Amino acid sequence: MIHLLEKFQFCPVCGSQHFVIKNEKSKQCENCHFEYYLNPSAANVAFIMNKKGEILIERRLKEPAKGTYDLPGGFTDANETGEEGVIREVKEETNLDVTKATYLFSLPNKYRYSGLDIPTLDMFFLCEVADTSTLTAGDDAGETLWMAPEDIHTEEFGLRSIREGLRRFLDHHLPR
Repeated sequence: MIHLLEKFQFCPVCGSQHFVIKNEKSKQCENCHFEYYLNPSAANVAFIMNKKGEILIERRLKEPAKGTYDLPGGFTDANETGEEGVIREVKEETNLDVTKATYLFSLPNKYRYSGLDIPTLDMFFLCEVADTSTLTAGDDAGETLWMAPEDIHTEEFGLRSIREGLRRFLDHHLPR
């Protein structure tokens, strides 16, 4: 498999073709000495529970893992905090308004996009919503449903970090 840094052929500062791999996480220009580090993109994931203790699940509308289960979330935009990003993503995908987002943990991940494995850092939040009656699937969510924790089978979730995050949440963070 090709390393993502190999896709960057020219220095983004001076345009030189002498943009060479320095180590596994950076390239450096031999002309102007600019060094580019391959850092992960920030992503967010929401655990939302209803009054019955069920967890909000989505069915993915798009690749990667189209048609599999997922949790609400997505990429954090530039100049957004993780909390702002998860609040925005939940609104876009479910039409729910998050009233509180509490950070739980993070997991490294690779997200397949346009044929490349993009490194991400997935931040998981426990989100509270005041009103679940406005729930509507939107954006990347083809369908939304509530699922009891005991009915969740992590192998039905298409993204590796979501499966691992669910296992961790169900084992250690689920309100009892």
